[in-house]
Amino acid sequence: MLKPESYAAGTWIAPGDAARAIHGPNDGSQIAVAGGAALDVQAMLDWARNTGGPALREMGFHDRARMLKALAGYLTERKEELYALNTLTGATRRDGAVDIEGGIGTLAVIAGKGRREMPDGQVYVDGAPEGLSRDGSFVGQHICVPLQGVAVHINAFNFPVWGMLEKLAPTLLAGMPAIVKPATQTCYLTEACFRMMIESGLLPEGAVQLVVGGVGDMLDHLGAQDVVSFTGSADTALQLRGNVNLMRNSVRFHSEQDSLNATILGPDASAGTPEFDAFIKEVSNEITTKAGQKCTAIRRILVPQSAMSDVAEALLARLSGVKVGDPSDESTRMGALASASQKADVLEKLAAFTPETRRLTGDPEDTGANPAGAYLAPTLLQCDDPDAATALHQMEAFGPVSTLMPYRDLAHATRLANRGGGSLVASLVTADADVARQVTLASAAWHGRLYIVGGANAKSATGHGAPMPHMVHGGPGRAGGGEELGGVRGVLHYMQRTAIQGSPEVIAAITGQWMPGAPTSTGPAHPFQRTFTEIAIGESLETKPRTVTLDDIEHFAHFTGDTFYAHMDEDAARANPFFPGRVAHGYLLLSFAAGLFVQPDPGPVLANTGLNGLSFQKPVSPGDSIRCRLTCARKTRRTDTYGEVAWNVTLTNQDGDQVAQYELLTMVSYDR
Repeated sequence: MLKPESYAAGTWIAPGDAARAIHGPNDGSQIAVAGGAALDVQAMLDWARNTGGPALREMGFHDRARMLKALAGYLTERKEELYALNTLTGATRRDGAVDIEGGIGTLAVIAGKGRREMPDGQVYVDGAPEGLSRDGSFVGQHICVPLQGVAVHINAFNFPVWGMLEKLAPTLLAGMPAIVKPATQTCYLTEACFRMMIESGLLPEGAVQLVVGGVGDMLDHLGAQDVVSFTGSADTALQLRGNVNLMRNSVRFHSEQDSLNATILGPDASAGTPEFDAFIKEVSNEITTKAGQKCTAIRRILVPQSAMSDVAEALLARLSGVKVGDPSDESTRMGALASASQKADVLEKLAAFTPETRRLTGDPEDTGANPAGAYLAPTLLQCDDPDAATALHQMEAFGPVSTLMPYRDLAHATRLANRGGGSLVASLVTADADVARQVTLASAAWHGRLYIVGGANAKSATGHGAPMPHMVHGGPGRAGGGEELGGVRGVLHYMQRTAIQGSPEVIAAITGQWMPGAPTSTGPAHPFQRTFTEIAIGESLETKPRTVTLDDIEHFAHFTGDTFYAHMDEDAARANPFFPGRVAHGYLLLSFAAGLFVQPDPGPVLANTGLNGLSFQKPVSPGDSIRCRLTCARKTRRTDTYGEVAWNVTLTNQDGDQVAQYELLTMVSYDR
């Protein structure tokens, strides 16, 4: 008998006298007791806000990213312990991989995004600075900093590991502590993973807590610095959103809820094409994976009227080979639903669909599996008049159920897809780029993600129902109006965007990044002879001038093959509104700039890895001279041996006018 425990204010708390019995979906027997213990909600919130929050905020983004990466590695080493519990949820090992390894993989991806795309510091700079005065002495900058409260994560039953980790990854990277509340039916698997995280010792005290059972009056104690992130039914989301305290304090509420996702078979994807075959495989997978218990599963299958019989025949053939039964049996393709009550709910929805559909498959309860279990067979319905249907566009049967519907043309197909009232994902299978464009313009506003697949990428595509941590996961309307994941976008949900205004010196001090107008300094040696640690933000080098001659321009033109008329033909160049006559190549100026500031001797600088934001402001004519200023704008640790230094580079002419600007990236060793 499993007895998952809560973890509150640093203490494990066993189930109480009012604990709920959890019955397994495979044979209906009791497998666990959970919840029922009194939790000190205020103590939990205080521990998160006063212990976990300060500890996380003391770390920088890269410190937290490294922590998440290490945590992903720790869980990977122990994943078999999670698989051992996975079958108790009714899921096959294949289904469990989506949950367990998908969750761990999300941790790793978000960690990588943090290292690559966020600064090695405590302030996230959002966009370029804005000049607010003529003389440049007063500027504005948007920044994001961690909220100083706690994130309460309320998760669904269908993904007990992924559901927790996909919310925790951006929350902890942002620098915010979290209290995790899993669905009780599968909380024992969540608790097992959570316990591993605590035992790892990788997370600061107070960074994470776990509530097994109900949250009590926790929402009544939240304030303006707190966040609620919810995954579940629209009815529960509505109840939570309506909490007076949440509304009074404008507590951020992110919701990912019911979604009547659709897939569209393009008019070009007829039987016998690679697109048709990919469509049949995708739809079949979405009906059967996790027994259809996915918020991203395909509920409505939209195909051209002429293709209805071909699609129905192909799907029925594929679904007929699906073995339903004990998920621990390696030959089982589809396991049980999460609980008997979940099975009953799906059957109730099927009854509601009866007036609008006809069933193409057999009795959904005729599975050949243990009759005491929560098993249903893959169920394919057909609706011949989707325009007249209402329940199919308003109700979700959260199980292995999907409905085939005909469409007349693309406009009709997108109208039907959009009738779901907002979804997490809609997919399109086509090899016609124009079809993809039409569908996107007509329906993107109604869906959080559009998954478009043709024969060329069907094998490499990630799947209609697979939210990727790089892309946003959420959708408008019925889907909840939220956006999770999406790389750094998901991190910003747990941060406050603030506009700061002041002098360049003040803004640079706050952000840890140099900007034009901020003070500069001169180091004791050439910056390319100084280590990553020795180089200071704002350290600057100004070079001697170099005169650009007509011979330089002609030699560069012939040497590179760039004989564009503005460099070679005086009359043609003068006729151009941008040039006073023949001018130097922009890339010639970049080459001369490198010659002016590079120190050639071996030293800590390892490589030039690129440049950003190159722009040319003023042409350089033969006889003009240029000089270069190189200023350290920011530093980012990359490995244990070297880091990235970003240099602001400006080129000016003999009159002091700026002619070009860019950001140079160099990798610099920590040691000489």
